[in-house]
Amino acid sequence: MPAFSFKALLSLAIPMFLITLTGQYMPGMLVLRNDGYQVSASPLVTVTGLGSLLMAPFGSHAFNVAAITAAICTGREAHEDPSRRWIAGVAAGVFYILIGVFGVTLAAVFMALPAVFITTLAGLALLGAIGGSLAGALSEPSSREAALITFLAAAANIQLFGIGGAFWGLVIGLIAYAALNGGLVTWAKGLLSGRVTPERPAG
Repeated sequence: MPAFSFKALLSLAIPMFLITLTGQYMPGMLVLRNDGYQVSASPLVTVTGLGSLLMAPFGSHAFNVAAITAAICTGREAHEDPSRRWIAGVAAGVFYILIGVFGVTLAAVFMALPAVFITTLAGLALLGAIGGSLAGALSEPSSREAALITFLAAAANIQLFGIGGAFWGLVIGLIAYAALNGGLVTWAKGLLSGRVTPERPAG
């Protein structure tokens, strides 16, 4: 039976929360805004947090905004009309359920395939989303260098203090933006409030 443990809270829950926050929420929010969806972080964190609280006793602790799924389902590849892209999200949910039901069988199939093939398959699935995101990120001259530095730093997958490369890529990108353009605090506040998007920088 599930039991509360202060040791588990410090050694497992808080690190997992930080990893999820930096590896899923932050990139996921940026992907959504880059694709034209003006969303606020507060409702998403609140709803997914409550979902995690309810599902944790059943072993499903990672109820969060999935950055990769958002990148696939919210871009032009899903549908030209942004108001119709919800169909891709529903389809992804259905397939996730099927994968959960047949998880053991699918895991055995993928374990039998070469690792290079799996990596290539994942890369091809994300090719359109990566290309669209890069085109949008590099379209603004004032933040082009910072966006490129962010991408390269995230791709380097720096691992520090148990936190993944997505977080450190964002940190390095913000530092680069501040060094090249200034106004880091204003930009960060505007991004969190929804007043600033990748297409509409601060100032």
